[in-house]
Amino acid sequence: MLRIITQQADVRAELQRICDRTHDEQVLHKEATVREVLQAVKRQGDKAVLHYTAEFDKQTLKAEELRVTGSELDAAYQQVSKELLGALRLACRQIEAFHRQRVPKSWVHFGDDEVVLGKRYTPVDRAGLYVPGGRAAYPSTVLMNAIPAHVAAVPHIVMVTPPGPGGVINPAVLVAAQEAGVQEIYRIGGAQAIAALAYGTETIPKVNVITGPGNIYVTLAKKLVYGTVGIDSLAGPSEVLVIADESANAVHVAADLLAQAEHDPMAAAILLTTDAALAKNVQVALERQLVDHPRRIDTEKAIAHYGLIVLVESLQAAAELSNEFAPEHLELEVKDPWALLPQIRHAGAIFLGYSTPEAVGDYLAGPNHTLPTSGAARYASALGVETFLKHSSIIQYSQTALQNVAGAIDVLATAEGLPSHADSVRRRIQQEE
Repeated sequence: MLRIITQQADVRAELQRICDRTHDEQVLHKEATVREVLQAVKRQGDKAVLHYTAEFDKQTLKAEELRVTGSELDAAYQQVSKELLGALRLACRQIEAFHRQRVPKSWVHFGDDEVVLGKRYTPVDRAGLYVPGGRAAYPSTVLMNAIPAHVAAVPHIVMVTPPGPGGVINPAVLVAAQEAGVQEIYRIGGAQAIAALAYGTETIPKVNVITGPGNIYVTLAKKLVYGTVGIDSLAGPSEVLVIADESANAVHVAADLLAQAEHDPMAAAILLTTDAALAKNVQVALERQLVDHPRRIDTEKAIAHYGLIVLVESLQAAAELSNEFAPEHLELEVKDPWALLPQIRHAGAIFLGYSTPEAVGDYLAGPNHTLPTSGAARYASALGVETFLKHSSIIQYSQTALQNVAGAIDVLATAEGLPSHADSVRRRIQQEE
């Protein structure tokens, strides 16, 4: 049963508990396991990858079976329906169109005294994409990770994903990867896959950036290899927060909460509403929709532990609580969502109005669905083209320009106790004189 809280003293404590759900003592124990996996793969390469794949995923593979073959990729197209292929291609077009608007432009400015300043954007050489498997197949995650890398003009895109029984990868995932421009696909998952991408093995190339969501072991592995490689974010279990007033449709709100809860037993589904009747109706509607739900066990666990309905005095109070929680997904199911929007400061993605369920963003609206979780939306943003780019400063001074600032540089360098810094300028000025 989805709980309803009316005591405001309990609300902040409950929201904080849900936000902190990935920071318990069990996580510290798992981190020790992940460190062991990372070090083993770093030292032993393919041997360790195969060992942990057998131990954790119960998949016995040989090194030559890690990479998905061309014949498997060709066969995947024969295994998906025309309708699914059409939907994937539509999503590709929508996502690419959105991300092409976000490509930053290199620039150069020519100032006085022949001072040239600028910024130059270049893609990383290799991107590694992690696509989760296990509970479900996620071709949409393939598109959301691969297309921004492709738009950024990354020359080498590598994907890893845990296989299903018999080492088979869902054909929709393979088709999505080809449609989005992935060059290499490997059938591995977990912390060992992150380690392989970060350090490289005999079979799997080392990459520069790793993106994509995964379970707690994947998230911890990304955290620990950061610095060796770049990462997009530490994506935790998914979450949605819905702000609704009396005009919202209880059946639709319940469906949106379940759409998040069905992801994972640790997914969070929260409703903040000003209307007591809506709260009760959502509670009832959710129970009805859980009947015969194909993912009922995991969904009920999520609702029981991390599901919540909070009655608030006003939409302003709801916005304040939402900002404190900083949700991954925020739905504004209110009469005038644009009026409420200016009060929202922290959210990974914001869905406005009654006809914009989170599923629109998950699949083909265009903006990325790989978003900051567990409060990270206070300082982080969605995965995008920028994730796969880095920028270099461009600086050129003429002799005249250097002479004009030589004195200031001398003073600053001397103040910092770095005489050779000052000397590197002074010698050039003296030589010219």
